[in-house]
Amino acid sequence: MTHDLIHLGLPWWDKAIRTLVVYLGLLVLLRLAGKRQLAQLNTLDLVVLLLLSNVVQNAIIGNETSLPGGLLGAAILISGNYLLLRLAYRRRWLAWLLQGTGTVLYENGQVNERNLEHELMTRQELVSGLRREGMELDDVERVDLEPEGAFNAQPKPKPDIEDVMAALQRIEQRLG
Repeated sequence: MTHDLIHLGLPWWDKAIRTLVVYLGLLVLLRLAGKRQLAQLNTLDLVVLLLLSNVVQNAIIGNETSLPGGLLGAAILISGNYLLLRLAYRRRWLAWLLQGTGTVLYENGQVNERNLEHELMTRQELVSGLRREGMELDDVERVDLEPEGAFNAQPKPKPDIEDVMAALQRIEQRLG
């Protein structure tokens, strides 16, 4: 029994290849699935992500059930992720390839329906996401859906004292 606990069931290189191939495969699939998968998890998205870990488990571990095998897989995932993040930080094209770019959802008082449809988001999901940020559509000039799935809302500028005084002067001129 303790032999199964501490003895690798697969060669270390087999474990490394399996882990890295599944990691890269999931990166590609999540990239193709779009930013919505990361932004607004609805019930269906959550179920898919939970089941995804179960589906790929055997592809990563094979018949490996040892403690060192599990730790080796975890170390490979963390190291591979660190290396990929470092490369993406240094190589802009790789960051673009892995993450993509932001998508404009709202600008100058207009919801970009085409981009919402592309991201499989409804107008209500956009409004709900903004409300979680403490804003309404009327409060913002522009809203982007970032590659990480976060909303980036640019608030409308607040009038300063000069703007208020100029507006007051225009009103006085019309009245007088």
